[in-house]
Amino acid sequence: MRAIWIVAAKEFRDGLRSRWVAAIALVFAVLAIGLAYFGASASGMVGFTSLATTIVSLSSLAIFLIPLIALLLAYDSIIGEDEQGTLLLLLTHPLRRSQLLLGKFVGHASIMAVATVLGFGGAALLIATISGGADGELWRAFGLFIISATLLGWVFIAMAYVVSVVVNEKSRAAGVSLLLWFWFVLIFDLLLLGAMVLNKNSAGGEWLSYLLLLNPTDMFRLANLSGFEAARNYTGLTYVAGGPLFDPMMLTVFLSLWVVVLLSLAGWLFNRRRV
Repeated sequence: MRAIWIVAAKEFRDGLRSRWVAAIALVFAVLAIGLAYFGASASGMVGFTSLATTIVSLSSLAIFLIPLIALLLAYDSIIGEDEQGTLLLLLTHPLRRSQLLLGKFVGHASIMAVATVLGFGGAALLIATISGGADGELWRAFGLFIISATLLGWVFIAMAYVVSVVVNEKSRAAGVSLLLWFWFVLIFDLLLLGAMVLNKNSAGGEWLSYLLLLNPTDMFRLANLSGFEAARNYTGLTYVAGGPLFDPMMLTVFLSLWVVVLLSLAGWLFNRRRV
């Protein structure tokens, strides 16, 4: 256990020195404050909107940003060490491969969690103060947003580890990571939407909605939008967010399972990798 924390602390310090924590927190804060202020600009008005409106807007746009940041943060975790010649040196120490991988994950996950809480949490406090406050239900909704955003980042960090273990070049890891971002953020939903349109008149086509559980970005969006009636009607989530599996708390559990499965897969592949 001590070896894991040593590796995690080293990764976290590297994140502080390279300004990753500050940069991610700043990007998240600017995104939240910008959406809160300019969110109503389409109707010819600017000014801070309510925290509820900000949550809905952030839930739709954060799925583009959070996976990309997470992949950039961790895509070279293993292959980068290998190309620098430090991976073999690390493994000569009394350090198992699983400990090295888990330590790196804890470090990167800490960077993502701290930056998410500071960025979105600080922005939420500012928005609530300027817009006149928020009730307990809205704060719980924003708390769910921060937790699910953190889990979404962890999913793509673990996904980046799988890529970093499999490929043999850092440049290839970057390319594969970018393809994964396109698949989960853009292409998957387009294909699913097309399938739903083709099967809208077919009996038993409801099973297509459960394919959303195969995409962590969709689970993140559903978890945060399904609590707002206006957002559900606008986005059509009333047709896919029914049933116990689409409860916000269940969706956060599924996001956690994605993290565990991907990290276990990365560990299994790393143990089979020849250094």
